Amino acid sequence: MDGERAERRRGLRWRGRTRKQRPFWQELPILVVLALLLALVIKSFFVQAFSIPSGSMENTLQPGDRVLVDKLTPWFGAKPERGDVVVFKDPDGWLDDEPVAKANVVQEALSYVGLMPAAGDRDLIKRVIAVGGDTVDCEAGKPVTVNGVALNEPYIFPGSTPCDDYPVGKITVPKDHLWVMGDHRNNSADSRYHQVRGPGDGFVPESDVVGRAFAVAWPLTHWATLPVPSTFQQHGLAQGGGAVGMAAAVPVLYWYRRRQGS
Repeated sequence: MDGERAERRRGLRWRGRTRKQRPFWQELPILVVLALLLALVIKSFFVQAFSIPSGSMENTLQPGDRVLVDKLTPWFGAKPERGDVVVFKDPDGWLDDEPVAKANVVQEALSYVGLMPAAGDRDLIKRVIAVGGDTVDCEAGKPVTVNGVALNEPYIFPGSTPCDDYPVGKITVPKDHLWVMGDHRNNSADSRYHQVRGPGDGFVPESDVVGRAFAVAWPLTHWATLPVPSTFQQHGLAQGGGAVGMAAAVPVLYWYRRRQGS
């Protein structure tokens, strides 16, 4: 009996030792590493912060704003839609004339794990006006039309004109490409500008899209979400892409009804 009691006491002392917590300073490096790994995963697959470098999207976005970009939905096959504000990689020399910012070691490390935007990012941010299959008409003195539907654009910078700076006329967007424009039309080298410089250079491949900006996160005084403007919900606007889908659906529907009747 005495031996069993002594053994039990030793077991209790051992369990007491295993429950003793480590000092915080010993756990801190582990917590920091886990936090950095989590931030890296979030940046790579879910959400990334981007800095607004210019005034091409005023007043929707201001220079110096930090926006949060959804990088997850493209993994599930979701494509950019009309009205989305998207971040995309330089398609083909759009930023050749822009200086590349230099970052210090700390900034490079923090940007690598997604805790701050990278100084030398070659990314752009614009609003999607049209998608593959759409026909855009951009004439001086007139509103932008997509598939024959005029856009009401209260979000463009006060005093800006929809197309006067680069009136490119009527253009059909190729499949799997986008037509993008800045909200500050008079201060945006967007699809219009590059289409004028070289026919075909104004389109952005969907594969170059990093993600959709969904909120302004910093500074806090600028906090706002970035919903799709109601003008892009107009009836008939989607006829360019929708017509293709309808054409493909008609034979399937016909076949289905034939089977139901047989």
